[in-house]
Amino acid sequence: MIQPSIDKLLSQVGSKYLLVNLISKRVQEMQENNHYQMQENEYFSKKEIGRALEEVAKNLIHIKESE
Repeated sequence: MIQPSIDKLLSQVGSKYLLVNLISKRVQEMQENNHYQMQENEYFSKKEIGRALEEVAKNLIHIKESE
């Protein structure tokens, strides 16, 4: 089974397009700054994309909506 499930992610984010945008920005941030929200051993995935998805699933990344 793929971790985390797409259904859980979409219930938190609301849109596939917003999810892709959010994850791509987070992966870029991870690669540039080498900054992660969790400890290395807490991630299931070894790749940044999977790690960013896990952070969204655990509510560690929030979307700030403009007014």
